[in-house]
Amino acid sequence: MVTMRHFLTSLYLLGTFLHTLTKCTMSATDFHLDGDYLIGGLFNIHYASGGLYQTKPQAIDCSSQLFSLSDHRRFQMMRFAVEQINNSTYILPNVSLGYDIFDHCSVTKNFPGILNLISVNGLIQSWFEPLKNFSRVMAVVGPFTSTDALTIAPLFMTDLIPLVSYGVGSSHLSNKIKFPSFLRTVHSNDGMIEVIVKIIVHFNWRWVAFLNSDDDYGRDGLDLFIKKIDGTDICLAYTKALNDNTNYSQIFQQIEAQKIHVVIVFAPEATSEALVETAVQVNFRNKVWIACDTWSINKRLSKMKEIRNIGTVLGVSQPVETVPGFNNFIYSTKRQTFFKNEAQNVFCNQACNCSYVTPEDIISADSSYSFTVYSAVYAIAHGLHNALQCGDGKCSDNITMFPYMVLEELKKSNFTLLNQNIQFDENGDFKSGSYSIVFWNQTGDAQEIGFYSFYPSVQFFINNTMIKWYTDGDVPTSFCSAECPIGYVQKQTGIHKCCFNCEICPNGTYINVTEDPYNCINCKDTQWSEKGSTSCDLRVVEYMPFTDSWAILIMVGAWALVGMTLSMSVLFVVNYNTPVVKSAGGPMCFLILGCLSLSSLSVFFYFGKPTVAFCILRYLPFLLFYTICLACFVVRSFQIVCIFKIAAKVPKLYSWWMKYHGQQLVITVAFITEAFLLLISYSYAAPKPYQDKVWYPDKIILDCEINPKAISCSVILPLLLCSLCFVFSYMGKDLPKNYNEAKAITFCLLLLIFTWIIFVTQYMLYRGKFILMFNALAVLSSLYSFLLWYFLPKCYIIIFQPHRNTPKYFQGLIQNYTKTISQ
Repeated sequence: MVTMRHFLTSLYLLGTFLHTLTKCTMSATDFHLDGDYLIGGLFNIHYASGGLYQTKPQAIDCSSQLFSLSDHRRFQMMRFAVEQINNSTYILPNVSLGYDIFDHCSVTKNFPGILNLISVNGLIQSWFEPLKNFSRVMAVVGPFTSTDALTIAPLFMTDLIPLVSYGVGSSHLSNKIKFPSFLRTVHSNDGMIEVIVKIIVHFNWRWVAFLNSDDDYGRDGLDLFIKKIDGTDICLAYTKALNDNTNYSQIFQQIEAQKIHVVIVFAPEATSEALVETAVQVNFRNKVWIACDTWSINKRLSKMKEIRNIGTVLGVSQPVETVPGFNNFIYSTKRQTFFKNEAQNVFCNQACNCSYVTPEDIISADSSYSFTVYSAVYAIAHGLHNALQCGDGKCSDNITMFPYMVLEELKKSNFTLLNQNIQFDENGDFKSGSYSIVFWNQTGDAQEIGFYSFYPSVQFFINNTMIKWYTDGDVPTSFCSAECPIGYVQKQTGIHKCCFNCEICPNGTYINVTEDPYNCINCKDTQWSEKGSTSCDLRVVEYMPFTDSWAILIMVGAWALVGMTLSMSVLFVVNYNTPVVKSAGGPMCFLILGCLSLSSLSVFFYFGKPTVAFCILRYLPFLLFYTICLACFVVRSFQIVCIFKIAAKVPKLYSWWMKYHGQQLVITVAFITEAFLLLISYSYAAPKPYQDKVWYPDKIILDCEINPKAISCSVILPLLLCSLCFVFSYMGKDLPKNYNEAKAITFCLLLLIFTWIIFVTQYMLYRGKFILMFNALAVLSSLYSFLLWYFLPKCYIIIFQPHRNTPKYFQGLIQNYTKTISQ
């Protein structure tokens, strides 16, 4: 669309200026040099400012417009390059090179010079005619600005006349379908913007303003900048297109309001000068300015009084190459008067009006783009040299030369000029070369502090120590929001990702700033982290090993229990027929002691790394055999109560109990029932190993998982038996002293209940590896409660008080109890 608009403008103006063109002839001035082959030149020696209103078709009077000394220097550089080539014995040895140069001061009202370059004797060659009477202009050097190039380029593309620009940056001109004969000895805006972005990233600036000219050059730069910062941490906080009507003061107020400390100015020299001068006038202070190559080494600005107040100026510039012989060339023309009078200035518009310019002024002017002009002329000369098959001190005179032939050779350019390689890529863009990174130092000079090279490999370097910041110390910062502390994520608060609040990452998460600064990342199940972490650590895997001192102590206690039950069994066998053994349960004692020993097996499976077998055996022996123990004590407590209290009142119940061996029946039924319930429970959901990752964020506790529904099925019977046992034993609390089994059973049951209450409370408060030790202790305490408080007193009487272990002593106690009851 942009190209079409410029092309239509060109066609419209073509007819407007043709009649004016035919009235103009060329005189021997600095703008023209005869030669065998001509090259054109387009330079903005003057700039038309503001709108130009015309009432009839006519060429603009460029000499009345603003004069540009730096462009005049480039104009003289082309003249010098042509003179140097004509004096060369190597390039175009027997061919003279001439030029037609035009002051292209206006985009749309300065076409006579353009049309002169593509015409012959004031006529435009028809496409339908054979290639004859073709213009002797083989190529054109210029123009300088993107808008100029986009406007006039279509006129040259039709006949494939090479248009070699020394300053155009627009990336649109890299399109070879639309601009097949356009080349340039500068890098496109893409390279310039790339360097600017790298500078911003290098100093970690995030919050920037981009001020661009309201033309093709500036708009292209803005578009490229937006694309380049996509995916980076840079935010474009403010942008504004600059033109002649822009209120610069208002721009500075808006930048200040948004607390932007880095300002990028991507605009032509004249626009940039007006902007910076206004900044000085309104006292816009303490910013970092990044200048593009159009004004980065502008000596008038850098030498301004109070320029330091605006802050620190960094810039990207074309490397300044000293061209040998140029100064002498300028001084050699010192006695000549440029365009002495109006009579000599026959050709329309080619009036310099610069007689006041001295050679010193030209030499000291901004030298940027001087080498690009120099290399553009030499590139055309080398292309013509190759097209004419020059060699051995002469060029072929049998070749009819056309611009497209020069174009083909231009595309192949590969030569060295002042130690710089001159090459073009497939898009006609400059392939080699570099940019200089400059800093306006305290003396007002643009001091080189770094570079960005394109060829043979991309390299970027800045010497930070050479920069004196306006802060008189550290590098200035430019953020919308201050950097988050380590371990915090950024939560965006507006349309810009640079504006955010900081939130700390909770436990179990971490932040990786390089990958995602906006979200906390969850740790893996096997890892953990504290609040505000930047990485996860492996969780400590814990379980109670067999080698743990507490585990050894508990297992020793279990073995001691087995040893004590064995010893008591032997003691009871020896004293089997004594009253104490009979009152303790007789043969039932051996069943109880055996089940207590078998129940202790569970203790050993609370230690070591859990497996399926360990988890099953951790609960099965205790639940099964301890249920038998409880059944035995239920029977025993019932028998005691029955003998002393129920037999006399309900003799039939007693006789039924004795006749059908009630104690054996109850114990057998309890055993079978519990075994069946355990079978159902384990079939539904057997205990299995699992890793507890919930209770402790930094640990993994290896334990056995039990299903609450399944385990409740297998503990119903033990709880029922425990309740019955407690009821019966409590009923017999006032029996004879030597028949105090009921009291002992009651006390053992109280210890049992108290033990498990303590364990359940501990389990609710603590789930570490020592919970396994507490569980094993609870099991062991349950076993020891009956062993120590029920059987141990019997053993004490048998061993140390044998006089109380006689039938006579027991009969006396029963008689006294009977008398007490009868009273």
